[in-house]
Amino acid sequence: MPGAQERILRRRIASTQNMKKITRAMELIAATRVVKAQMAANDARPYSEQITNVITNLAAGGTAVSHPLLRQAEDVRKVGVVVLTSDRGLAGAYNSTVIRAAERVIQAAKDEGKGYSLVTIGRKAEGYFKFRNYHIDASFSGMSDKPTYEDAREIAAKVTELFANDVDEIELAYTRFITMGNQQAVVRRFLPLDTEHVETQESSGPKAEVEFEPSPASVLESLLPRYVESRLFAALLDAAASEHAARQRAMKAATDNAQELIVKLARKMNQARQDAITTEIMEIIGGAEALSADKGSPEDLLLDHLDTDPFPKRVGAHQAHDHSHL
Repeated sequence: MPGAQERILRRRIASTQNMKKITRAMELIAATRVVKAQMAANDARPYSEQITNVITNLAAGGTAVSHPLLRQAEDVRKVGVVVLTSDRGLAGAYNSTVIRAAERVIQAAKDEGKGYSLVTIGRKAEGYFKFRNYHIDASFSGMSDKPTYEDAREIAAKVTELFANDVDEIELAYTRFITMGNQQAVVRRFLPLDTEHVETQESSGPKAEVEFEPSPASVLESLLPRYVESRLFAALLDAAASEHAARQRAMKAATDNAQELIVKLARKMNQARQDAITTEIMEIIGGAEALSADKGSPEDLLLDHLDTDPFPKRVGAHQAHDHSHL
């Protein structure tokens, strides 16, 4: 019935309007958080760059070759993958993109006959790989939207432990924040530390000699764990900013789609209302025509009315008149 359809459309419009309010609020919240996350990433970048320069100077002196974090395996038998995702959804393709990138690395290792070690950060990655029966060596959650340096230190300790025991290479899969409208899922080698840029610097020309106290080996022993932590912390901050930016875009798209759906439903409701009114008018006209058909045409009704005597005589008076005449 048109009336029932109108009520259904009215309820759908009301529920869509409520959903639009929610997505709009989430969009504004994500816009606020992405600015803070971007500022945090920019603030942490100078520390990471400076400690990288120190590690570069130490490696250029030949000290870094014997350190465990810089060991290069001649035969890679096991590959580790660290995946950074979010704890919550509603972020578009943010989680699925980085998860697929990490899964390709694991599948490539399997195809080559290598083993793998998986560390997940964020509930989305943990749920995805658990559902598909992947073996997870460690999982961390509750830190994706606002990571701290302590979180990075805890994760770095576990990753370093895996690399020191039986993992030959560790890849880091995360989403790199470029701009507010551009984020890129990347897979970077995390361990062992890459020293190719050091060799390039060594052949570029003379350098000033640097003396380290107490010794280059001792300084390197202390700085390399900090270097791993800073790299991981920078990746966590990039991922957090990318998550908020992706959620802002997703919620904006959801708000726009809700508004478009409201307009379409309003048009359908107006059409249903017009159909209901048209139906009622047609029913009234049909009833009037049926009533007219039962009583005859208007001309017949007028003739019948003219043939009838408007002043009928009484029976008693007529009989008295006839008696007096006799």
